[in-house]
Amino acid sequence: MTAPTDLRIIDNPMQPLDCSSCAASVLVRKSNWQQTSIQWNETAQKACRERPLACRGDNPTDQFAGCETLAATIRDASLEGRIDVLFKDVPEK
Repeated sequence: MTAPTDLRIIDNPMQPLDCSSCAASVLVRKSNWQQTSIQWNETAQKACRERPLACRGDNPTDQFAGCETLAATIRDASLEGRIDVLFKDVPEK
């Protein structure tokens, strides 16, 4: 028996979004208000202003926890309808 193909990413693909601070362009998919998928590319990683600060000293670049400015940009874009939220209930406050 073959597992069915998961079509969610085809039916609801990731959407491009530019950070409001540094214009790093990433792909974003919000399943709901608590779950966000972000796909960074090399250009976006280099453009991010927060990444160099978080990845200096003993902090390895592959363990970057995320950009707070980008998170705020995604939140605002979701609330304004520029990024789709697939399963909307009530937004977090």
